[in-house]
Amino acid sequence: MFPAMSDAKSPPQPAPQPHATFFRQSGWLMIASIGGGMVFYLVHLLSKKITEAEYGAFGVMLAVAMCVPNMPLQMVFAQQTAKAQLNGRERALAGMIRLALLGTLALVLLLAVGVGLWQTQIMAAWKLPSLAGLWMTVLVVLLSFWLPIFLGLMQGQQNFLWLGWDNILHGLGRLAVAGVLVLFFAGASTEMIAGVCFGLVVAVGIGVWQTRNLWTLRAESFDVRELLGQMVPLMLGFFAVQFLFTADTMFVRACFTAQDSGFYVGAGTMSRALLWLVLPMATVMFPKIVHSAARAEKSNLLRLVMVGTIILAAGGALGLTILAPWVIRFAFKDSYVAVAAAVLPWYAWAMVPLSLANVLVNNLLARSQFRIVPVLLVLAVAYGVALTQFHGSLITVLKTLGIFNLLLLAACGWFTWREQAPKI
Repeated sequence: MFPAMSDAKSPPQPAPQPHATFFRQSGWLMIASIGGGMVFYLVHLLSKKITEAEYGAFGVMLAVAMCVPNMPLQMVFAQQTAKAQLNGRERALAGMIRLALLGTLALVLLLAVGVGLWQTQIMAAWKLPSLAGLWMTVLVVLLSFWLPIFLGLMQGQQNFLWLGWDNILHGLGRLAVAGVLVLFFAGASTEMIAGVCFGLVVAVGIGVWQTRNLWTLRAESFDVRELLGQMVPLMLGFFAVQFLFTADTMFVRACFTAQDSGFYVGAGTMSRALLWLVLPMATVMFPKIVHSAARAEKSNLLRLVMVGTIILAAGGALGLTILAPWVIRFAFKDSYVAVAAAVLPWYAWAMVPLSLANVLVNNLLARSQFRIVPVLLVLAVAYGVALTQFHGSLITVLKTLGIFNLLLLAACGWFTWREQAPKI
């Protein structure tokens, strides 16, 4: 009889808590990233069982795999998956997935032809001790192309549970094989890269299984021009950031002694560990920003992620600066301490602006704000040229890296401010 009174007395429904969900998901990914990162790091403890030159060779083979545009590929498929789920275009997405897998396979087959033609020159330039290691690296490159495709699908589906487990099991697979081969069969750089390959097989397998509901769908046609309009800027933008993250290791290997490159790889391994702390927040943020942009919703996730990144990255860099000699002595042989401990603070602080810039790049490109992409490409090219001119010492290389990372952060900050500034 009294519907109005009945409605008035009905208990209020709890409001959704998007921030609680975000922190729960990013918290799990942070735990998984730290746990997986620690396992990845344990592989580098095997440097105590091999020579500095062999460890440097492992570092350069690993850097080749790191140059695969895995971050661009993952972000492209995270964006496309998030959009496909919003628009009911999963069958079109299935066609994109198959095209990407076949296209990257063809690309790596071309790479293999090039390696076959110039393997002698490559072996000499990078001071590689084993031809088997070089060809194992080619297989690692193929798997490194495929892994981010499946990670991007899981990220776009917001399947953060298995995204985290994939990272952990990837690291465990790498450690298990590399550890057995080095500790029990006197292996060195080739056997360590074999461990990397096995870990990738495990990680790709998990991704294939978890995303089978997408790539097994009957494919539908899709607008290739529209897809390229989204993919090309994303690929180029994230590739430029990744180049700033990885190019120094290959350059040092080519221009410094094998022993010095081993020391440098050791410091780089510790410094890049800072990203274990901060990347999970950007990973969770990306598909949520894609959804918010598609729905024209406002979100303050960027502010939260930037604050968290500043605290974690700067705190980590400060810790590495204070504890540099002890950390190096714990992780590597005593021969690393003098050089790597001197290099480590420079390397760690160079990673801080890169970590912050990565968050801003994720935000801009998730919103399809592609005007920054030409600037990113110019910075990447200028950085490559600068490395050829300023390399009097390892610290000079890192100063160059730090300067360009600061320029990257400034550019990202400028474009973010322009996007958020009120339009008059």
